[in-house]
Amino acid sequence: MDKRHRARELALSLLYQLEFHPLEAFEEQNQAFWVEHPIKPETQSLADELVRGTRHNRKPIDDLLSSHVEHWILSRLALVDLCILRLAAFELLFYGNTPWKVAIDEAIELAKAFGGKDSSGFVNGVLDKLSALAKDNPTAPLG
Repeated sequence: MDKRHRARELALSLLYQLEFHPLEAFEEQNQAFWVEHPIKPETQSLADELVRGTRHNRKPIDDLLSSHVEHWILSRLALVDLCILRLAAFELLFYGNTPWKVAIDEAIELAKAFGGKDSSGFVNGVLDKLSALAKDNPTAPLG
C-alpha cells in the first residue's frame, strides 16, 4: 500500500476518533493513537500533518462544505463521510501538496472502504463542486 494512502487512512481514523472526545487534550489523544497504530515515521508525519491541518482549518472547511452540500446540514451527515470531506477539503483548498484529482480520488477510495454504499458518490459530488470553486480561484493551492 502506498504510504500516502496509508497516511490518509490513519488521518481519517484519528479525525473520526477525535469526534467522539472533542474536549479531551488533543496531544494526549494523538500520542495514544500513534502508540496503538505504530507506523513508519514518514507516514506518521504525513498523517499528523493532515490531521493538524484539517483541525486547524475546520471552521472555514465546514463553512465551505455547508454551502456545497445540497439538501443537507453537516450535523446530519454520516460522521465518517464528514471526516472524509473535511480531510479532502483540507487537501484541496489549504494543503497545496496534493493535486486536486488525487485528493478527490483518494477521498472516494476512503469513502468506498469506510463509508456506506452511497458514500463514494456523495463524496465525489461534493468534492467536484469544491474543486470547481477552487479551480476558479487562481490563488487556490490546487495541483
